[in-house]
Amino acid sequence: MKVTDEHNERVAKMKFYSVYPHYVAKVEKKGRTKEELHQVIEWLTGFDDTKIQKLLDDKVTFEEFFQQADLNPNAHYIKGVICGYRIEEIDNPLTRQARYLDKLIDELAKGRKMDKILREEK
Repeated sequence: MKVTDEHNERVAKMKFYSVYPHYVAKVEKKGRTKEELHQVIEWLTGFDDTKIQKLLDDKVTFEEFFQQADLNPNAHYIKGVICGYRIEEIDNPLTRQARYLDKLIDELAKGRKMDKILREEK
C-alpha cells in the first residue's frame, strides 16, 4: 500500500498523548506492562519515564515527538508490515518512525521476547 501525502500529514499532526493510552491498553490487555512499554519507547527514542511524561503533559504531536527523539541506530532493523504498510518501503521519515513505534508495540503485545524486540546489531 502506498503512503500518501495526506496520510503523512495526518501522522505528523496526531497527538502522542491521545494515542499513548491505546498503547498502554494494548500491551496490558496482552499481559505486558506499562514499564515494558516505556522500555520499548526508550530504546527507540531515548526518552526516559520523565521525558515521556513531559511529552504527554505538553500534548506534543508525533512530529514534535520524533523531532526530540534520538532514534536508536538499530531502528532500521525494524521491518515488516504494520497498519497495512511495509515499513521498509515508507519514504517519509516521520511516518516510518511512527510505524517503527507501532511495530515495536505490536511485537510487545504479541508476546515477543524483549531481547528480540530491542534489536541488537546483526
